[in-house]
Amino acid sequence: MFHNEIEAEAQPTSDLMNYSTDSVFCAPCLCTAHFATLWTFILWSAFSVWTLVGGEVLVIGSSLPVIAVPGDDVILPCHLEPMFDVQGLTVEWSKPDLKPDPSDRLSRVEYVHLYRDRKEVPDMKMASYFRRTELFMDAMKHGNISLKILNVSEEDNGRYRCFIPKLRSRVKAAVVELVVDPNYGKISLTETPLHPRNFQTPDPQDTTQRNGRSRVAVLISIIIVSLLVVTAFAAYFSRHHTKEAFRGPGDPKS
Repeated sequence: MFHNEIEAEAQPTSDLMNYSTDSVFCAPCLCTAHFATLWTFILWSAFSVWTLVGGEVLVIGSSLPVIAVPGDDVILPCHLEPMFDVQGLTVEWSKPDLKPDPSDRLSRVEYVHLYRDRKEVPDMKMASYFRRTELFMDAMKHGNISLKILNVSEEDNGRYRCFIPKLRSRVKAAVVELVVDPNYGKISLTETPLHPRNFQTPDPQDTTQRNGRSRVAVLISIIIVSLLVVTAFAAYFSRHHTKEAFRGPGDPKS
């Protein structure tokens, strides 16, 4: 009987030891699980943001119209961002508002300028633009596909579309508007208008460097914030589960 009483008194201590031991081994497991889940989410988020801001080549035009007077030479700005060599790709400049005649089955889409197989293709060019358009061939390796149009007239008014059909991107085209106004030169200089002679396409190399720095800054910010979040959660779960591990079954919760 005395022996049984000793075992009965020892039983609560054994239960406490088992509870504490299980909890001690369980706390790191739970903490590790939360830590792994957080890191998975953070890495996925970082990958998504990096793909969005830096992993895709985009065709960029101009949100402002290019304004000129008849007889001017103009540049319709269009480039790839980040910098990308397009010398081996097809580049199409067209007027999207001009459609083929539906009654003429033999009619075909004609281009303002067509670059294919590393050269201009004049056979598919609109007659009114013959010998009046050109690309900057040396700059194409830097992603510059801006189009120069010589001796513009009012007939050249409208929207122009630069398009790279085989570019692996969600944004393969951009639209630039050209406004040829004979009265433009009469505008008062006090209005400080943007003259097409002063309108230059941004250097793709400079744009790429700025965008590269922006992407690196965004990625570094994400990593720093992620580390702070992971550290805070890890400290919280570690303290919480350690506290639970060494609390007895009958101890009141704080």
